[in-house]
Amino acid sequence: MDIREVLALNLRKYRQEQGLSQEELAHRAEIDRTYVSALERGVYAASIDVLDRLAQVLGLEAADLLQKPPGKGAKRSQ
Repeated sequence: MDIREVLALNLRKYRQEQGLSQEELAHRAEIDRTYVSALERGVYAASIDVLDRLAQVLGLEAADLLQKPPGKGAKRSQ
């Protein structure tokens, strides 16, 4: 699982948990709704500034949006 997929999963999860639409999240973070959609689909990479704004709106640390979900894509050492 690459970092864009991790961000996409976490962004969608936290946004939905808070009952926010993509449009409302985008408005609060002062970015375009289509950009939020693209981030949730893993189409674009977010700048660190955008990542921070999204995290603030969601009441999170930016690192929370980049944390791999347990059991998803963990690499095993051989």
